[in-house]
This record gives sequence, structure tokens and C-alpha cells, in this order.
Amino acid sequence: MPDDLFSVTGQVVLVSGGSRGIGRALAEGFAQRGARVIITGRNQTTLEQTATALTTAGTTVQALVCDVAQPAAIDFLVKRVMRDCGRIDTLINSAGVNRRKSAATVTEEDYDYLLDINLKGAFLLSQAVGRHMIQQRSGSQINIASLATDRPLKHAGPYAMSKAGLGQMTRSLALEWGPQGVRVNAIAPGFIVTDLTIKMWTDERMQAWAKANTPQGRLGQPQDLVGVALFLASPAAAFLTGQILYVDGGFSAGWAWPIPE
Repeated sequence: MPDDLFSVTGQVVLVSGGSRGIGRALAEGFAQRGARVIITGRNQTTLEQTATALTTAGTTVQALVCDVAQPAAIDFLVKRVMRDCGRIDTLINSAGVNRRKSAATVTEEDYDYLLDINLKGAFLLSQAVGRHMIQQRSGSQINIASLATDRPLKHAGPYAMSKAGLGQMTRSLALEWGPQGVRVNAIAPGFIVTDLTIKMWTDERMQAWAKANTPQGRLGQPQDLVGVALFLASPAAAFLTGQILYVDGGFSAGWAWPIPE
């Protein structure tokens, strides 16, 4: 007999930042397993190209433009998805940006750009979708956090601040919405190679440092996050909420210091 414990078949899944990188990999993972997936992003051309590439026989991926830094765009998006699908079973907050600068050189525009997308936008999207999940008394929200949720990296202050806030947002919403059957969790990826980070990780010094401090001895790929996201959205995680799961190859387990073996 088939086991539906980890099944997401038939779910309506909304993925912000779903046109590339981690968001794209998660969208593909859900679509391949029978979910109806809607991806969002700011660039219509990129979104449509991704949706076309991910749509195959038996899979459905829809593209809808939404800049999560614009509250009106979030409101329009959620109304459109509810009109077309009637419900949202899983929300994945994957839209995120970064600007690496020293704290002394960060401008107000830099700060607003990062926080409006990474934290404010994520909250407003969670809120808009959460209202419907509360009414239907079910739903799973998955926020894409970061190693910076736990501790910052140098020259990435506002980014770390936004991701730390996302961790507390995850716990706060889980606390409030648990009685209504809505679960809220976060995935904190380790060092993942995407089209936005590949230039950095082609630096041999960076690669050596990351591999030396990651017990599994390698950089991650977006596909490494798919299984955890599927688990969090499935009945298997029915009693799991308010958690931040570090999918980092063991990087956060401790320090790899250069003591002789």
C-alpha cells in the first residue's frame, strides 16, 4: 500500500523567489511530487522561463510576478492564488537579497532594500497567506533562513539582521497560529552554490575555508534542501512547528580548529 506520510501530492504550494537558486530547486521538488506550484519573483521573463522549464507531463508550475517589497503586490498575488486555487497549503518564503559591505559604508537605501525584501516582505506575505490558512485551519509555512540567523558573517550586517529577524518571526507566528492548525518552520541553509554565489565559491581560498569547516567536506547544492522542505510540508511533520532546521553539512555543529590530529 502507498504510504502518504511524506506526500505533498495535490497541495497548492506558493514559492516566493522561485525563479532561481534555492527557490527554484524547491519549486521543482514539489512539482515533481504532484503539487500544484506557483512561483513568484520580480522579473517576468525569468519567471516564465523557469515555469516553462519546470512544467512537464504531470507537473504544473505557474508564474506570477510579485515584488515582496511592495505590499500591494503581495495583496494582489494572494487574492489571485486564492481565486484560482481556492486554498494555499504550503508557503515557502525564499525571496532574499544581499549586499556585502562594511557597516560604515551601508547606506539607508542598502538597508531598506535588504530589510524590505528579506524581512518585511516575508512577514507581509506570511501574514496575507496566514489569514487564509487560519480560516482553513491548516497550512505549513517554510521560511528560508540562513547560517546568519545564528551568527553574522563579516561585512553582511543588514543581511544577518534580516535573517535573525526571520528566525524570531518563525517562532512568533508558530506560537500564535499553532492553535489554528498552521505550522511555521524555517530552513537555515549552509553554504549553497547558486547562480548568485557561484562567483564567490570559485575562489579557492573560500572553498578551502568552507570545506575545512564543514564536516561533510563539501559545499551544498540547492537540491540538498528539497527533502527537508518536503518533510516540513508533509503530514510527517504534523507535530513540528517553530523550529529552525540547519541544513549545513554540519557547519554549525562546532569549530574545526587546526589542532594536530
